[in-house]
Amino acid sequence: MFFAAACGSDAGTGAAPASGSGAAAFKVTGDVGAKPTVTFPAGTPATTSSYQVVQPGAGEDVKSGDRVIVNLTVWNWDGKGNAVQGSSYDTKAPETIPVDEQLPKVLQEGFTKVKHGGRLLAVLANDIEADPQAQAAAEPTKVFVFDVVGTQPPVLKVASGKETKESIKGVKVVNPGGEKAPTLTTKTDLKPSKELVVKTIIEGTGAKVKANQTLTVHYTGKIWGTDKQFDSSWERGQPAEFPLGQVIQGWQKGLVGVPVGSRVVMSIPPDLGYGAQEQQGIPANSTLVFVVDVLGAY
Repeated sequence: MFFAAACGSDAGTGAAPASGSGAAAFKVTGDVGAKPTVTFPAGTPATTSSYQVVQPGAGEDVKSGDRVIVNLTVWNWDGKGNAVQGSSYDTKAPETIPVDEQLPKVLQEGFTKVKHGGRLLAVLANDIEADPQAQAAAEPTKVFVFDVVGTQPPVLKVASGKETKESIKGVKVVNPGGEKAPTLTTKTDLKPSKELVVKTIIEGTGAKVKANQTLTVHYTGKIWGTDKQFDSSWERGQPAEFPLGQVIQGWQKGLVGVPVGSRVVMSIPPDLGYGAQEQQGIPANSTLVFVVDVLGAY
């Protein structure tokens, strides 16, 4: 993600008002909802972080604690080329940013000054570093333009809905109830299908997943036939979040159309997984089996 890569998670010190050669000195052109153009001020890059409300927006307020969905564009402000580092308008994948204590304070404040449909410019200088010793390897000052799309609804903690009694032959899923992780067993002598197989274990009642969305999921992955587990978000204690278009084809094809709140089990043949490429913990030409709780999509 552009934001995570460029900003990190240091909360830093205080926020600065937009003044001097900071955020207020920038000119931003273009409509909200399209990739912006930024004119940089002359002189050296600012050393103090600041923000400017470019467009306040007319929708709902952004509040502390929200998970704000934004389109963002980021530049390195070095006083020379001021090169653009990336834009979600190019990747067509908006990002979600929690407005919480992990966010630099200049952004914690700035986001609460705009509404849905608004545009915020932020200058993030090295004063957001929590450790003064980190200044020795200081990153260039960053300039972000955020277009606020909306806020993400709270994600579910676990799949919730009606159990369907569906299954994949050779695979067993046990639903323990409550917020406990399902148990997946893939030890079998049966041959896996050469096609993608997706079965709904619990049918949720939310909106159906679309191909261009970012998902929040809990999952466990095992190898067909061996019961060898290679990954589990449940064991990490934290759901995974990712654009659906950036994961293996089996997930892309298998999860489109699945209602949020559902639990599905998928058998993914090698050509829709990792193919002949060995991955860490996954032998070449493996059929992958996943049990997935779809907790949110935006």
